[in-house]
Amino acid sequence: MRGVSLRDDDLLGGIQRVIDGLMIVATHWLACQAYSQYWNLEMTNASALGVLMFGIAGQLMGLYRSWRSERLGRELRQAVAAWVVVFPILILLAFASKTSTHYSRVVSFGWFLLAPLFICGWRLLGRLIVSYLRLQGRNIKRVGILGATAGSETLCERIKERPWLGMDIVGVFDDRSEERRHPFGRSGPSYGGSSSELIRACRNGAIDIVYIGLPLRAELRIGQIVRELADTTASVYLAADFFTFDLRHAHWTQLGNLPVVSIYETPFQGVTGALKRLEDLVAGSLIIALIAIPILFVAIGIKLTSKGPIFFRQRRYGLNGKQIRVLKFRTMTVCEDGDEIRQASRNDPRVTRFGRFLRRTSLDELPQFFQVLRGEMSIVGPRPHAVAHNEEYRALIHGYMLRHKVKPGITGWAQVNGWRGETPEVSRMAKRVEHDLEYIQNWTLLWDVKIILKTAIEWRKNRNTY
Repeated sequence: MRGVSLRDDDLLGGIQRVIDGLMIVATHWLACQAYSQYWNLEMTNASALGVLMFGIAGQLMGLYRSWRSERLGRELRQAVAAWVVVFPILILLAFASKTSTHYSRVVSFGWFLLAPLFICGWRLLGRLIVSYLRLQGRNIKRVGILGATAGSETLCERIKERPWLGMDIVGVFDDRSEERRHPFGRSGPSYGGSSSELIRACRNGAIDIVYIGLPLRAELRIGQIVRELADTTASVYLAADFFTFDLRHAHWTQLGNLPVVSIYETPFQGVTGALKRLEDLVAGSLIIALIAIPILFVAIGIKLTSKGPIFFRQRRYGLNGKQIRVLKFRTMTVCEDGDEIRQASRNDPRVTRFGRFLRRTSLDELPQFFQVLRGEMSIVGPRPHAVAHNEEYRALIHGYMLRHKVKPGITGWAQVNGWRGETPEVSRMAKRVEHDLEYIQNWTLLWDVKIILKTAIEWRKNRNTY
């Protein structure tokens, strides 16, 4: 069932503009009310200017386009980024026009914080409402896929796993004979015919979106079909065999006038990088304030129970594979940091009695929070391994070094899922790397919060740490 017209996405974009503007005005008014500030002409002018500039910034940053197939987190980051750009300009204009004395600093700061919260909140609610309508058969887009390939099968599976996207696969179109086409499973889409039939369906308005899943070597054929689809109103996306690459936070950019796509890249760039750093600074400072006394007692305990230094530094790989010296409480009778390092094992004689307690409770990691504030590490991220272990496993596990596209963390997605401690088999390290790369690929701020809370709650379950 197709419940709405082709102009629905345009309508949704218009609704987004209106409600974003209302949220900006409403939050300014709420900030004034909370501080008992009288609403005057200057407030009206500031709100109107804020709405206008946010609309312009949002348009330039792609905020008012279709987010049907994209993640909510990316949409919310774009909204916050637009406001972060607009607000300093408003302040600058107030100073330039010598009207800054008309505005309360408390009210302005409250407005700065409330506006993105309300904008993100209503967009989250809007997503839920639109997703519900799509599950009811409304706002559906009909999809045609060109190319019966393995990549197209993966694309079909992802669409079917996400019915809230509101996409109905009409069929897979391919010019090849049945013997040469990639075989889809029983639950796969039906064969829709040749590319000519696909183009005819698009011209007749029977298909809204086309995904081209032909292999990249079919460049001439892809170009020909794209030119023919230009005579239709269908939205066209090139999937090709990008599926054969392990894309992590891939994005298009330009080198001069040449468009290029990243294959391996860090997710923490621009606004997301600043957000991640802010998280580390705020949460790290709070945690250090809480653990100051425990750190003192641990240091005293180490000094009283064994000979040697309190702290232990070991070379490990940090961001972009650069070596850092990770700080830990000493838990062994040795301080190994050479070309060969033996992992701690059950009943390891090198581990002191007090050190065994520190390792099981992860208290030996506490000094690393100071490295978080220095920017060498993050609270959440892939755990750093000794340089000797890195050199060993990078040759055994595909994609191992991609863990270093982000800062190493004190805790991580692999650790809270039980993949920590000794790795006597390569398969255990492979599972750890798999979880680390999953985290890098799908990072969100809420996921970090979940990992931190899970680490705090389940610290007693570290049975693989010796």
